[in-house]
Amino acid sequence: MKRIGLLSDTHGTLSSRIFKFFEPVDEIWHAGDIGNAETADQLSAFKPFRAVYGNIDDHVLRRMFPADQRFSCEEVDVLMTHIGGYPGRYEPRIRNIFKIKPPQLFICGHSHILKVIHDPKYRSLHINPGAAGNKGFHQVCTAVRFVIDGKNIRDLEVLEFERTAFQEI
Repeated sequence: MKRIGLLSDTHGTLSSRIFKFFEPVDEIWHAGDIGNAETADQLSAFKPFRAVYGNIDDHVLRRMFPADQRFSCEEVDVLMTHIGGYPGRYEPRIRNIFKIKPPQLFICGHSHILKVIHDPKYRSLHINPGAAGNKGFHQVCTAVRFVIDGKNIRDLEVLEFERTAFQEI
């Protein structure tokens, strides 16, 4: 069993609320637009850390992290990228991956909108954790945590707080 903390679109800012929410997790996954290497370093110093770079991430972060990560967690096949689209409207590159071998869990960021959607066509779960940072058009900061236990993805919880209540560390 693995407890996962998932966030995206920090854009170089982290709230102390994220660290409190992620205290019980085993790993943190970041779906891109990290913002700077310091943010990645803070998260990786806190828990084992896995990430992809996003469209605002510079050459330093692009050397540190790939555009896509495909990996297994427990018995779940995971695909994580930054810009991926949604079920029925995947980006062309992602749609091609799904046609060949769809993941059981597909994670992306970019939209700054929290969404959790089951894709019945590919029998895949899509999670976009929204935006955890203090930059962007969103008014609410979000992150999620969940459990992967064997083949099961369960116990998804959402952290949500107004951007006006952002407590930068």
